[in-house]
Amino acid sequence: MLAVHELEIRVGARLLMEDVSFRVEKGDKIGLVGRNGAGKTTMTKALAGETQPTGGKIERTGEIGYLPQDPRSGNPEDTARKRILDARGLGELVEGIRQATLDMASEDPAVSEKAMRRYSRLDDQFNALGGYAAEAEAASIASNLKLPDRILDQQLKTLSGGQRRRIELARILFSDAETMILDEPTNHLDADSVVWLREHLKTYPGGVIVISHDVELVDEVVNRVFYLDANRQSIDIYNMGWKLYQRQRAADEERRRKERASAEKKAATLKDQAARFGAKASKAAAAHQMVARADKLLAGLEDERVADRVAKLRFPTPVPCGRTPLMAEGLSKSYGSLEIFAGVDLAIDRGSRVVILGFNGAGKTTLLRILAGADQPDTGEIQPGHGLRIGYYAQEHENIDVNRTVIENMVSASTELNETEARRVLGSFLFTGDDGYKKAGVLSGGEKTRLSLAMIVVSGANVLLLDEPTNNLDPASREEILGALAGYEGAVVLVSHDAGAVEALNPERVLLLPDGTEDHWNKDYAELIELA
Repeated sequence: MLAVHELEIRVGARLLMEDVSFRVEKGDKIGLVGRNGAGKTTMTKALAGETQPTGGKIERTGEIGYLPQDPRSGNPEDTARKRILDARGLGELVEGIRQATLDMASEDPAVSEKAMRRYSRLDDQFNALGGYAAEAEAASIASNLKLPDRILDQQLKTLSGGQRRRIELARILFSDAETMILDEPTNHLDADSVVWLREHLKTYPGGVIVISHDVELVDEVVNRVFYLDANRQSIDIYNMGWKLYQRQRAADEERRRKERASAEKKAATLKDQAARFGAKASKAAAAHQMVARADKLLAGLEDERVADRVAKLRFPTPVPCGRTPLMAEGLSKSYGSLEIFAGVDLAIDRGSRVVILGFNGAGKTTLLRILAGADQPDTGEIQPGHGLRIGYYAQEHENIDVNRTVIENMVSASTELNETEARRVLGSFLFTGDDGYKKAGVLSGGEKTRLSLAMIVVSGANVLLLDEPTNNLDPASREEILGALAGYEGAVVLVSHDAGAVEALNPERVLLLPDGTEDHWNKDYAELIELA
């Protein structure tokens, strides 16, 4: 299904991995783990055929279903339903059958007769590909991912980023691909959908490679773990489940530490003896042999893992502003005939903390985009207060210019920032050396998250608009962000499915969409976070 031989991947001059070989067979459920920036997403792109590795060979047998972190594929004019059904070649046929059915009712006999022949031909093709049973299967998958008919009948271009991602996940699950490569598949899923996905993956007969920070998913689904070590540029393969992997990895680390300590002690003794013998010409040969033995002892050791670095984050000290730096009145937004929300009023006071809650598709991301000035409301207006400076973290990283370098994006976020200062701040977000000159478009989801946050740090913002800021982050980086969020002195408007992020914010108010109802925060709302 997948065979990898001596794989080497570089990004610019930076080596991510080398001499990596493995196979993915039917029934393998592989958890690909490693710190943010280690190269997990870059590797999955190469495995899926989206990019080419620097060296080595990847052999693919059968269809590959690949879910990237930021899916943008598909004709934006197509409906979501057609996008899913096209995974098995059914989308065009269903639309053709629907049009032929309409044409058969034509009063023109020639049109009607031609439509009947076309209907018969399309219906035969439709049934040969699974027909109504396959269509029902696709509908069941969509339903479990909380994609109702009203969303399935919309064009892709009208959907939010979270909806688009769920459409792509549904398409891959429906595709019958022999191997699935899923990069953070639980992003934008509610609690029920996450539970359903775990069960679906457990019974999936093909091979799976999954990157996920959902511990319960990897614990329940994974039967092999690939640890991508960014410090050693290699992959350690553990043919076991998640809990056993954690114990075995800890044991491996302890074994390496003891072996290294013992070898270094023996090598030091040999070199001390060699130094004493070296002073005597009669024992020079013996001294040389001792040094050689010491070098051999050290050369045979496995590299010791260095603790993964974590981005050091502190949100900016907000620039001075008025009592109410941001107000909105009478906001509404629709896409065609579909009303997203209407009559939303909001006042963000200096230092206040507000959470926006609502089911997927209720307009949470759309409202943040309007507040940030990235989108326009159909009605109503934004009223900026005195001294307003917004820091906007976009869920799909739209605030990043993918055609600019990392440093150029940083400098664009603050008029007072020069390149030297930008590099200093980037270093605390784990961008070092030539990383600053990489195009933002080649960054992984986790790296884009770190760059977006770094841009906010240098902005001096007094109002933060944060749309799912903990997505794509490893646990250590997530904790760093939540700590910074708790200590920020400015105002925060947060959209998140992460209950821990909301708890760290300690919100005062909640805005419920699509109704636009505002209320004081209480513990009852906490239960809605994951359900939403």
